[in-house]
Amino acid sequence: MKPQKLERLRRKVRAKDKEIVRLLNERAQLSVEIGKVKGEGGMPIYDPAQEAKVHEYLQELNAGPLSQKALTTIFREIISASRDLQKPMTIAYLGPEATFSHLAARLHFGESSIYLPQTGISRVFDEVEKGSVDWGVVPVENSLEGSINMTLDRLITTPLQISAEIYLRIGQCLISPAENIRDIKKVYSIPHALAQCQVWLKTNLPNCSLGETESTATAVQMIRGKKHEAAIGSALAGKVYGVKLLAEGIEDNPSNMTRFLVIGTRESDKTGHDKTSLIFATPHSPGSLHSALSAFSRRKINLSKIESHPVKDKLWEYSFFVDMIGHMTDKHVQSCLKELKKKTTFLKILGSYPKSEGVL
Repeated sequence: MKPQKLERLRRKVRAKDKEIVRLLNERAQLSVEIGKVKGEGGMPIYDPAQEAKVHEYLQELNAGPLSQKALTTIFREIISASRDLQKPMTIAYLGPEATFSHLAARLHFGESSIYLPQTGISRVFDEVEKGSVDWGVVPVENSLEGSINMTLDRLITTPLQISAEIYLRIGQCLISPAENIRDIKKVYSIPHALAQCQVWLKTNLPNCSLGETESTATAVQMIRGKKHEAAIGSALAGKVYGVKLLAEGIEDNPSNMTRFLVIGTRESDKTGHDKTSLIFATPHSPGSLHSALSAFSRRKINLSKIESHPVKDKLWEYSFFVDMIGHMTDKHVQSCLKELKKKTTFLKILGSYPKSEGVL
């Protein structure tokens, strides 16, 4: 009886699969029509605000048993394939292939986009500014190691806008051709990754020397074929470069996350769940920062981040990076920015964009 019951269930699954394929193609055809309308109106193919609304709508519809994360993952690829039908998109990221920046970009944009690795954060900004690519993905801060100064420096000068944010859980792996962990004599990775795994390294590889590289993926590339060396990087890097994982989850803090920014030439529309990033400088006088921050507090605007950043060529002077909850088109935000402009010597809006609601 069981084989007959199993076959009946499988026939039902095949019927559903047939229906899903039909509906997916109908959806794809609608996406093609949307692409034509966007093309006629000069609108971008990738619309982070609209995609955020789609995912929010899907969460409202979902009654299980699929988890919200599983449903989001499935539809991320559906949306990615739909974008590709409208126009293939190019994404610059901090390379080489299989860095955490690459992983964040793929998890955000999906597999159907074209990913172009760059040799540095500045090159990502350069390529987007020149119009050589559609969008860029850059790391901006890590929950343990702090902000990425190169990204902050470029945000000050770039004409680009922040269009979206990505939070990626950073899971570090020990990757090596070695047969046994005891055979390893040197470990390579970027300084941030080595710092994130320092307790694990001291406990499990106390006699190993450490070497710094420009990216985690570069470290994995370097140690291929070297049975006494290892790299710290993502599981994706081990898979891409064909080197086995000797240990997974070796980061000292399981809450290790990195925040990435999607940068482009377009502003994101309002979703109702938005964040605005800006940078300002205050007069070099007592109470000037307190006076500037009062523009936010009086309007009960929540600041999710405020960080000082040294002003280049001006010793002991600082700019302040701020993330505030709200969109630049909100009336209370506009009022705040108007007052802030009067109280600062420099003010730049870096972009309003959908607030990320989860960690990838």
